[in-house]
Amino acid sequence: MDKLELKGKWNEMKGKVKQAHAEFTDDELEYEDGKDDELLGRIQKKLGKTRDEVVHWLKSL
Repeated sequence: MDKLELKGKWNEMKGKVKQAHAEFTDDELEYEDGKDDELLGRIQKKLGKTRDEVVHWLKSL
């Protein structure tokens, strides 16, 4: 997932992530410009999945 795609769609995707996994907090899903890898890392850690699995899952939302 390229950075522009993540940045542009994140607010919509964030809502879908919270619907699928209500245990995520707003802080864990906070998007900061230039820190895409940190966001994906937080999601990875919480879900126990690889980066590729997380990216694939987010693309499917």
